[in-house]
Amino acid sequence: MAEMGKGVTAGKLAINVQKRLTRAQEKVLQKLGKADETRDAAFEEMVANFNKQMVEGTKLQKDLKTYVTAVKTLHDASRRLQDCLADMYEPDWFGKEEMDALAEDTDTLWLDYHQSITDKSVTCMDTYLTQFPDIKARIAKRDRKMVDFDSARHHFGSLQKGKKKDEAKIAKPAALLEMAAPSWAQGLISAHQVAQTNLSYNQAEEDLGRAQKIFEELNVELQDELPALWDSRVGVYVNTFQSLAGHQEKFHRDMSKLSQNLNDIMTKLEEQRQLKKDGTAAAKTEDGAKSEEADDSKSVSPAQKRPGPPPSRPPPRPSPSPDPVQQQNVSLFDNEASVPDPNVDSATTTTTHQSAVTNGSDGELPQGFLYKVKAVHDYAATDGDELELKMGDVVLVLGFDNPDEQDDGWLMGVKESQWLQEKDASAKGVFPENFTQKF
Repeated sequence: MAEMGKGVTAGKLAINVQKRLTRAQEKVLQKLGKADETRDAAFEEMVANFNKQMVEGTKLQKDLKTYVTAVKTLHDASRRLQDCLADMYEPDWFGKEEMDALAEDTDTLWLDYHQSITDKSVTCMDTYLTQFPDIKARIAKRDRKMVDFDSARHHFGSLQKGKKKDEAKIAKPAALLEMAAPSWAQGLISAHQVAQTNLSYNQAEEDLGRAQKIFEELNVELQDELPALWDSRVGVYVNTFQSLAGHQEKFHRDMSKLSQNLNDIMTKLEEQRQLKKDGTAAAKTEDGAKSEEADDSKSVSPAQKRPGPPPSRPPPRPSPSPDPVQQQNVSLFDNEASVPDPNVDSATTTTTHQSAVTNGSDGELPQGFLYKVKAVHDYAATDGDELELKMGDVVLVLGFDNPDEQDDGWLMGVKESQWLQEKDASAKGVFPENFTQKF
C-alpha cells in the first residue's frame, strides 16, 4: 500500500475523505430538514460562554501587553529626561551627587515596575489563555463526532426500517432466478442474500455504537470542563488586576518620594542662587552707600546720618552727645523745682517755667518725664516691649524704674500723641536712642 507521508496511508486518507463527504451530506440533510439533528441547549450555552470568555481574555491580554509597551516607552522617556538633566547639571551646583543617585534610583524603579507587571499580570493572562486552543479544538471535534453519530444513527435506522422489506423480497425468488436455477440452488442464493443483509445491519449497528461512544465521551468531558473554565475567569481577573493595582500603588508611592526629593533639590538650588544674587546686590549697595556717606559727610552733621538698625540689645553706636543747651534743658527738667510748689512765689514759678520753655523745650513737659525726642528715622519694633517709630513721632522720655535694666543706647518713653489721648504712662516702651534727636 502506498505511503502518503508522516504515517498517512492511501487507505486512511480515503477513509478520512469518506468521513468528510458523509458529514457534509448529513449537514445538508439536516439543514434541509430531511434529517433530525442532535441538539443540547445547555451545552450550546456553555459554548457561547466559552467563546465570549475567550474573546474577552484575548482582548485583555492584548490591552495588558499594550500597557506594558507604554510603560516601557515611559521608562525610556524618563531615562532620556534624567540623562538630559544630569548632562546640564553643573558640578558646582547644589546637590550634584544627589541628582546622580536620584537618576539611578528612578531608572531602577521603572525597571522593577516593568518587570513586575510583566511577570505577574501579563504572564498570568498568558497562562490562562493557553488552555483555550485545546478546548476549542475539542469542541470542534465534539461537533464532528456528533454529526458522525447522527449519520450512523440515521443509517442504522434506515437499515432497520428496510430490513423487513428486504427479507420479504429475498424470500420470494425472482422469476428469472426461478427459471434459471434449479431448486437446490435457489436456497443457497436466498441464504447468501440474508447473510449480506444481516452483515450490513450488524456493521451499521457497530458503527452507531462506536460513534455514540466517542461522542458521549467528548460531550461528558466538555460538560464538566466548560462550566469550571467559565467560573475561573473571576479569579483570573481578580488576581490580574489586584496584582497590577498593587504594583502601580507601590511604583507611584516610591516615585512620589523621588519626585519630592527632586523638587527639594531644585528648591535648594534656587535658594542658593537667590542668596548668591542677593549677596552680590547687597555688596554693591553697601559699596555705593559707603561712597555716598563719604560724600554726604562733608555737608551733613553726624546727627543727621542714618544709623543702621540695631541688630540686638545693646544697639549699635548711640547718638552724638547733646549740645550744652540740650544738657541744660535736661538738667532743668530733671530738677524737681520745675514742678510747681505751693510754698514758692507764683511769679518765681512763672519765671522758672518760662525759662525752661525758652531753653529749648517744645512746649510744656508733663510731670515725671525727662525730656522730649523726635524720631528722625522709622523703626520697626522687634519685641513686645519696644516702641514702633515713624519719622516725626515725638516721644516723652522716662527714666527706668531700675537703672540696671537699661541697655546702653536704649531709652524708655511714651509717644506724646498717645499720652495726650490716654494720659497713661503704662503704654511706654524702649527704643534706640540713635533713631531719635533731642529737642
